[in-house]
Amino acid sequence: MFLDITLERNKQLMSTAIDLHQQGIITPNTYVLDLDSIEENAAILAQEAKKENIELFFMTKQLARNELAAKAIVSGGIEKAVAVDPWEALVLHQHGIKIGHVGHLVQIPKHMIKAILKLTPDYVTVFSFEKARQISDAAKELNMKQKILLRIADHEDFIYEGQAGGFTINTLRKEVSQIGELPGIQISGLTSFPCLLIEDYEAKATPNVYSMMKAKKILEEQGYTQIEMNMPSATSSATLKLLNEMGATQGEPGHALTGTTPLHATKKLPEKPAMVYVSEVSHVYNQNAYTFGGGFYPRSRMQSALVGTDINNLKKVSVSENDPSAIDYYGTLKTSEVSVGETALYAFRTQIFVTNSRVALIKDLESNPKLMGIYDSSGNLLKGTY
Repeated sequence: MFLDITLERNKQLMSTAIDLHQQGIITPNTYVLDLDSIEENAAILAQEAKKENIELFFMTKQLARNELAAKAIVSGGIEKAVAVDPWEALVLHQHGIKIGHVGHLVQIPKHMIKAILKLTPDYVTVFSFEKARQISDAAKELNMKQKILLRIADHEDFIYEGQAGGFTINTLRKEVSQIGELPGIQISGLTSFPCLLIEDYEAKATPNVYSMMKAKKILEEQGYTQIEMNMPSATSSATLKLLNEMGATQGEPGHALTGTTPLHATKKLPEKPAMVYVSEVSHVYNQNAYTFGGGFYPRSRMQSALVGTDINNLKKVSVSENDPSAIDYYGTLKTSEVSVGETALYAFRTQIFVTNSRVALIKDLESNPKLMGIYDSSGNLLKGTY
């Protein structure tokens, strides 16, 4: 999906990834991240968000919750992270990353609430009155008041499978007063997901945005002011102006930090591609070649790979995507004209935290590339285990 644009704009990343693999320094099934480009991309986003008066929280799940990547983003000017689940919040906090938002997409289990509130997140998202009450009770015990965002999910809204939950407009009308009376929380705003989708290579608002607008009116009728409008999905330098026009006060960039949103596949946007996936030809069988897997992603939309042993001798070959129901022991190349042991380079949309891959982080690509560490897909440092 991003192979050509990465070769055009970050050839040195590809070259270094091949060299590391051919030297045996990294194994196949390793994502290689360009820390300098990630920091530069964060700076681009921070600058554009400031123009649009939008607060940003950065997402790291697609980067394996990695501490070095997170610190590069902070250095670029985005100060706080959004944790997709409470476990991510704990990992990031352990590495000194401030938490701006937690509870969305994944709610906080009841016996983890105190531990998460002790991290002092700016906002916690709740899907129900019951969860709001649990947050309030824990906050009271900690002698604090927690700002919350209410997740809006009306009947006609766009919701991905496995992500259902939140307040319908009717439920919000019935329960907002009760929630507002809970002593340990403060209703501070609204959120939903996704708020943007890329269709025909353009960013467009989902029905969720209009539901959020209806919900905002309900809060205003209850006397709430300065309501945060958190609108995640496809946040990038190309969409921040649209988010502002839609009434967003907060955005949550993820794939823009590596130049891998769907828009980046077809347009030369300010953010630079900063991630490749490295594999190796394992064997050739029945006119196809097979590469080591473990890090392929079912929604990657990958179309091709580059195969070879150095950057000046690469062959572009088509790929067959794996059936999402199958374990990705191998990836498939539609060719038999490759050699066992050659490097296979991919560049596609991924979520590293749900893979079984490794992550290698590189600095100073343009001068003297340095391998800063190799981690697993949950953000743990691997010490000499490659």
